[in-house]
Amino acid sequence: MNKLKDFLDEQVAKYNQPDFIPEDPISIPHLFTKKQDIEIAGLFAAILAWGQRKTIINKCQSLIEMMDHAPHDFIINHQEEDLKRFLSFKHRTFNATDTLFFIAILKAHYQKHDSLETAFTLGKSGNMETFLINFHNTCFAHPDAPDRTRKHIATPARKSACKRLNMYLRWMVRKDNKGVDFGLWQGITPNQLICPLDVHVERVAKRLGLLHRKPSDWLAAQELTTHLRELDPIDPVKYDFALFGLGVMEKF
Repeated sequence: MNKLKDFLDEQVAKYNQPDFIPEDPISIPHLFTKKQDIEIAGLFAAILAWGQRKTIINKCQSLIEMMDHAPHDFIINHQEEDLKRFLSFKHRTFNATDTLFFIAILKAHYQKHDSLETAFTLGKSGNMETFLINFHNTCFAHPDAPDRTRKHIATPARKSACKRLNMYLRWMVRKDNKGVDFGLWQGITPNQLICPLDVHVERVAKRLGLLHRKPSDWLAAQELTTHLRELDPIDPVKYDFALFGLGVMEKF
């Protein structure tokens, strides 16, 4: 286990540094310094994180441009006329209906709250499963929420590994001095995070003996994170950098 920890720590150091940012969707929230802009840009970047990273980044940049490069101000102050520009937006199965729905629920949230963190925590302590279910339920509490949009916000209640939301939470919660993750939120601690389980991370984790479960589901994400906590109980999800880097950059 010590050899594995040393190896993965080396990989974390290699990838958890500013050179990682430009080719990753995290580059989108890094366009901003205002907390709410980072939260909103980060959420869209995470939700749209399907497929080639270059395509994801280009689509997110288009969306940010439609928001006049000021996501929070646009969300709060846009007029009905301003929404027409989004009718042509599409990324894979995410379309204008989904985009307009998220703009609407974000406006409703920020009219009452200073941070998107409260949509996960509801101001209470809990575990990550609770936080993710809270967020899904908050998003779709409105009776007119489109059914088609539900697939874009995963939940452990449907046994999903919640890869994209766990990635988003890593960005918002992890705190270090490396300049990649933001560490903006205080109500969730780094040791509560669950490792984002994409195909690259899953493949490398299985090869290293950190994951044995076959389905790529919530239980698999929990199993991987449990093993990562044995390596670092305080900041287990820092190893996402190592597993992802080994899988994508080095084809491990």
